[in-house]
Amino acid sequence: MYSLHEGSGLLLLLVLAGLQIAAEARGAPPCRPGFTEDLYTVVVPDMTEQGWPLFNVKFVRCGRGGAVRFECSNPSDFRIEADGVVYAARTLQASPLPVSPLLIKAVDTTTQQQWVTQVRLAPSTQELAVPPVLSKNLEEIVFPLQNVDSQLKRMKRDWVIPSINVPENSRGPFPQELVRIRSDHDKNRSLRYSVTGPGADQPPTGIFTIDPISGELSVNKPLDREHIPSFHLRAHAVDLNGNQVENPVEILINVIDMNDNRPEFTHQIWNGTVAEGSKPGTYVMTVTSVDKDDPKTANGMLRYKILSQTPESPTSNMFTINNKTGGIITVAAGLDREKVPQYTLIIQATDMEGNPMYGLSNTATAVIRVTDINDNPPEFTADMFFGEVPENTVNVIVANLTVTDKDQPNTPAWNAVYKIIGGDPTGRFSVPTDPTTNEGLVTVVKPIDYEISQTYSLIVEARNEVPVARGIQSPRQSTATVSIKVTDINESPSFEPNPKVIRLEEGMPPKSHLTIFTAQDPDRFLHQSIRYSKLSDPASWLRIDPNTGRISTIALLDRESPFVKNSYYNATFMATDNGVPPASGTGTLQIVLLDINDNAPKVFPQEAEICEKPEPNAINITAVDGDLNPNAGPYAFELAHKPTNVRRNWTITRISGDYAQVSLKIGFLESGIYDIPIIITDSGNLPLSNTSYLRIKVCQCNINGDCTDQQQIMAAGLGTGAIISILLCIIILLILVLMFVVWMKRRDKERQAKQLLIDPEDDVRDNILKYDEEGGGEEDQDYDLSQLQQPDTLEPDAIKPVGIRRLDERPLHPEPQYPLRSAAPHPGDIGDFINEGLKAADNDPTAPPYDSLLVFDYEGSGSTAGSLSSLNSSSSGGDQDYDYLNDWGPRFRKLADMYGGGDD
Repeated sequence: MYSLHEGSGLLLLLVLAGLQIAAEARGAPPCRPGFTEDLYTVVVPDMTEQGWPLFNVKFVRCGRGGAVRFECSNPSDFRIEADGVVYAARTLQASPLPVSPLLIKAVDTTTQQQWVTQVRLAPSTQELAVPPVLSKNLEEIVFPLQNVDSQLKRMKRDWVIPSINVPENSRGPFPQELVRIRSDHDKNRSLRYSVTGPGADQPPTGIFTIDPISGELSVNKPLDREHIPSFHLRAHAVDLNGNQVENPVEILINVIDMNDNRPEFTHQIWNGTVAEGSKPGTYVMTVTSVDKDDPKTANGMLRYKILSQTPESPTSNMFTINNKTGGIITVAAGLDREKVPQYTLIIQATDMEGNPMYGLSNTATAVIRVTDINDNPPEFTADMFFGEVPENTVNVIVANLTVTDKDQPNTPAWNAVYKIIGGDPTGRFSVPTDPTTNEGLVTVVKPIDYEISQTYSLIVEARNEVPVARGIQSPRQSTATVSIKVTDINESPSFEPNPKVIRLEEGMPPKSHLTIFTAQDPDRFLHQSIRYSKLSDPASWLRIDPNTGRISTIALLDRESPFVKNSYYNATFMATDNGVPPASGTGTLQIVLLDINDNAPKVFPQEAEICEKPEPNAINITAVDGDLNPNAGPYAFELAHKPTNVRRNWTITRISGDYAQVSLKIGFLESGIYDIPIIITDSGNLPLSNTSYLRIKVCQCNINGDCTDQQQIMAAGLGTGAIISILLCIIILLILVLMFVVWMKRRDKERQAKQLLIDPEDDVRDNILKYDEEGGGEEDQDYDLSQLQQPDTLEPDAIKPVGIRRLDERPLHPEPQYPLRSAAPHPGDIGDFINEGLKAADNDPTAPPYDSLLVFDYEGSGSTAGSLSSLNSSSSGGDQDYDYLNDWGPRFRKLADMYGGGDD
């Protein structure tokens, strides 16, 4: 029911809109236009001014928008707008009421479809005033007074509503009244109260409810402060028409904390470290716990203490804890990792400020590991260590130095570092550390010469990777002496200098003395003899005296030899002593050969081409000389005087000290090969001359100056030998091709022969001999089956001896009226041969039954006739019915006539 009062039309509009939205959210069926109610009941106030909104009718448009028009049945008293709100068209009084019911019509302006609803008007005197039942001794919250002059009716800012305190975990009974909400307007009218906010009409809903008539606010279930510590609600007061008569009042409900939660450590096991030897007051670690109760009250105020310490060494109170922060510190000296490496503490946290009677408590474990410091320097296990090493050996371990250290293994406070502090001025030894055993490894890093020193006495100091803790003194065992004995070995003789360089002119004759190349034996305490031998002499020019090391020549030394590189000739010699075992050393002799003018120059290039005509008609030449300057260029070039036509046809012109130009002297020279003798003289102190030949090819040239005749083939290097080789290759290739063709033909003949010479035991075509119940009887075994294997290769009847004929053979008389049977198309194809014979027999009406030999001579696997062994025979044919043979074809029709029941 709706009551009409000031502002009630707008409220009604909002309510109906909310109902529509709720209906749509519930997933209503497909939209159908129309009024939401068929009948509306509206309470008319005692006095309604003109223009006041009275009520609202809700119409579901279903997307029609402004296409719906509303009409009222009493337009003199009421008017309706496009949004469905009905206003008073004039001042109305409850007595008398306008005509009821009032009809509201909606018309679709597009389709002219109409919808109608009714509104029943009732006077306000019909309201039932039910006096509310109020609880006694309940605190009241009265809505604050409002500014009458303010159109918006704002609440006074100095009005403060006190908060409501509700203890958590209350046991009821529920619902439990908390406070009464009241408005001063309830004296002259009936009001309805409600609360909104989380806990009332918002999640979590249903915790607080209010009596709409009495205004008593109640809690319906126990509260949990750790879940929701407070609730903010708003109280509302409206009249029976739903009009707000008071501004909403903020109500704050605080949940009072109870000590219902124990302290909880954030970790059950806490790990901490402290260095050994720490002074009292050294910070170790901090343990923390949390309490879900209110930390501002005693319920959430925690206190810590240590319940026990394990082990209780050196005292039972090595640590203490700050009872408020949980910080653990040392309170006593004497932390020694080597004695007690770890402590275990049981820590207790208690709320209610540590009150043991009322507080709740919990425990955790603190494990404190005592870390190592370098308070124990390494100590050698002995004062003296011994070792022995052969001379000239490096990277060998001669002694192992062992130490002890009480600190934690494999830490910088335990790892030892060794240093030689005396006895090794030349740095021939080092002492690295074995990372596994922590031992010192005395190692030789430079060769030791027995002839210089036979013994070494080293002073070695051992320290840790980190310095020793303050106040710790190094013991006497931190240093040790290492005595090392050097043993003598047979050392190799060594040449001095190595290599040895000597300078000689080339051309020294054999048996010439060059030098003495000797080696020294480093074993000066051993009197040993040395013998020499040649190890490498690429040109075999030298020899060495095995006793004295004297080197002499056995051949002529030539600087231009291919074994000489950049005028250097290297030879290697070996010196061997007579020790046990013998030792040997090598030395290199480098001979620098000085050049002499012993090589005459030669023309270069040795071959060239030139055109018949003089333009272009010149060849640039130079000379090559095995000697070096000044025994080489500049050169003098000259044409030889013989033969006489050389100077008549050719001329030579000097271009520079190393180059000259050869050209035709005449205007034309026939094509051909010409050898031009040229005399070349070098510039040595004793000049050498040489006549060398320049082979010139004179040819016909094109416009570019290139030869165009056929003689280029010879010039390209295709001589007689090359041509003969090519012809031999061609002949061999032809012979191979011919042999291959012959081999292929022979292979074809062998294949054909194999097809004709099949073993009769393997040839299934002879299986006809294994049956004696077909054809002409047992005489079938006398057949010559070679005709079946290759029938075309046999002669006609002339092959058979005259007068000899098979018993089942047809008479010999001419039958020209019947065509002769054709032979098989291929002599080796037995299947085609049989098929042709089959066709001939089928078309021959005079063929006797014994002629079926041509059809059934091939049986077994793959035969179209199958095996003849399936045909049963008897001694007497009179008992058999052979009429079914007429259905087997013309061949068996003869057999049916012979063995059937006919007289003929």
